[in-house]
Amino acid sequence: MDITALTEKAILLRQRFGAAARKKGKQAWSREEVMQGFVGDVGDLMKLVMAKGGRREISDVDPKLAHELADCLWSILVLAKLYEVNLEQEFLKMVETVSEKLEAGSRAKPVKRRRS
Repeated sequence: MDITALTEKAILLRQRFGAAARKKGKQAWSREEVMQGFVGDVGDLMKLVMAKGGRREISDVDPKLAHELADCLWSILVLAKLYEVNLEQEFLKMVETVSEKLEAGSRAKPVKRRRS
């Protein structure tokens, strides 16, 4: 599945969340609230990463980690759509820019330091 199809599924899920909220007399989340949810998911992801590194005790960490990564991806796909960012294009541009900088850095001569 490509990024366009993933984004379509993410937006469909967002619409379903909105419909469920309206049934309860609430509003669908704004862009800012989606971002707040993402920040919470990143915090949850950090705890799971810590558990994978032996810094926390969390049972069944692997499926929880996979789920949290998927939650974070959902937020990013939805935010990109809500802010009209072509995520695929911007990702490829970023990879190219960073790759060029890394390539240029590997060709640079190391700076010699004088000892005092």
